Amino acid sequence: MARRTPARSRHAGIALAVTAALLATGCGSGAATTSGGGGQPRHGGELTFALGSDPICIDPQQSDLTTSLNVSRQVVDSLVDQNPDTGEFVPWLASSWKVNDDATSYTFTLRDGVTFSDGTPLDAAAVKANFDGVDALGGKAIVGATYLAGYRGTEVLDQSTVRVSFGAPNAGFLHAVSTMTLGILSPKAVAVRPEARCQGTGLVGTGPFVLDHYTPKQEAVLTRRTGYQWASTVAGHQGEAYLEKITFKVVPEAGVRTGSLRSGQLDAVADVPSQDEPSLESAGYPILARNNPGTVSEYLVNNSGPILKEEAVRRAILKGINRQEIVDTLLLPRNKPATSILSSTTPLYSDLSPLLGHDPDGARKLLDEAGWTPGPDGIRVRDGKRLTVEVVNGQAGKPTTHELVAQQLAKVGVELKITQVSRAEMLARLDNGTADLVPYGLTRGDPDALRMHFSTKRNNPLHLAASPLEAHLDAQAASPDKAQRQAAVDQAARYIVEHALAIPLVEQSQGHALGKHVHGLRFEANARLVFYDTWTEK
Repeated sequence: MARRTPARSRHAGIALAVTAALLATGCGSGAATTSGGGGQPRHGGELTFALGSDPICIDPQQSDLTTSLNVSRQVVDSLVDQNPDTGEFVPWLASSWKVNDDATSYTFTLRDGVTFSDGTPLDAAAVKANFDGVDALGGKAIVGATYLAGYRGTEVLDQSTVRVSFGAPNAGFLHAVSTMTLGILSPKAVAVRPEARCQGTGLVGTGPFVLDHYTPKQEAVLTRRTGYQWASTVAGHQGEAYLEKITFKVVPEAGVRTGSLRSGQLDAVADVPSQDEPSLESAGYPILARNNPGTVSEYLVNNSGPILKEEAVRRAILKGINRQEIVDTLLLPRNKPATSILSSTTPLYSDLSPLLGHDPDGARKLLDEAGWTPGPDGIRVRDGKRLTVEVVNGQAGKPTTHELVAQQLAKVGVELKITQVSRAEMLARLDNGTADLVPYGLTRGDPDALRMHFSTKRNNPLHLAASPLEAHLDAQAASPDKAQRQAAVDQAARYIVEHALAIPLVEQSQGHALGKHVHGLRFEANARLVFYDTWTEK
């Protein structure tokens, strides 16, 4: 029998703080997942928020960068919302939905009275245009293409009803439509060239804020949407947003961000360095933090590379890394070493920490058995070739984690070479197979995040050979039964770790610092910031 979710009869109107048990943040510090206090919320005021890096592309249907999605989440609403406290899906732009028994068909009934900020009404044709548009983007929709795996099309049943169909079960699709990656843009925006949309041209949604402008490497400015009346029940209030204006300033230098917060030039800052967080917190600046769901921070591995196609070498690298030392040396108590390929905040996560323990003796044994012998400087050699692997880093910030990992691996005879490139070059080298290791981590509140990199059915970025893993990935995507899906997720995660198809490091984590006058900023279920309930005493 198909499952139906009815519309809620009333709005809860409560501000949700995510529980520590779900998010595993705080850990003895005062870090929180929702900024509260300050008395009664007030309308008005402006907020300047410093980003640690340029969004590059602010189209949510094309970007996978948290920096970008923290901006676009304010402009774009989704068909459903997810309660970050319980994981429950609740109505948003869709007032109700039905899912057939094998999760190949999703029927959504749209909420009445919703309009895009350009005045266009939200209707079934607009939803169809969006999903068809994401499918047409292909590889440009870095994450969305995965969400629409097996997409057969969207049928307009009437002005307010659409049916989305898949050629194979897609149990994670309800979660997918809760993300801004499949957020709904105006049909006019969908028709804009992808490159222009990245720069903000025509980027129009139904959200509580409107994009005023985006100047790359400088700022993105949003203004309050007049007449907004369709927040989900997860929100802390109904009606228009409290803030009149949000300015996202690009401030790459961490010291400048924190100094400007202390001086009052900035109202809030992203990506607080771990060494600055305790002093800011002790000075009374609220810290908004959480560990992201999805895959952990990891090294994506070129599994067909000349050295890393050898499983013994991959497993030796996995064993040679001391994840707890990374946390103890570079991070904070609230940070966690990886205990699986999935973060502990991901639904259906299981602890695989026995497979990820620091075992340098085990690493040496694997390399000895594979014929890699220590050279004069300790780095192993075989047939005259050094055991050197390259990590191609296109992430913002200093490569301190990679430097520490290089020190750890040198102790077992592996030389880790760090090459700093642009993000575009990093992704290109991942795709064309000229990188050994690429640092990554995909934020998604559903274990189907694994298909993004470990499925061979699309572009196969890890250059994986055919294996039983694909069947496990298909099974977790296909099963609407929680117990069956749990078993499939466990099998997939275990296979990835046991065969070292990627190298898990630590759980992804965010830490943002707020001015003492800023309240109501929170994370949504997919670890993106939501400014709808945010207000300022200024």
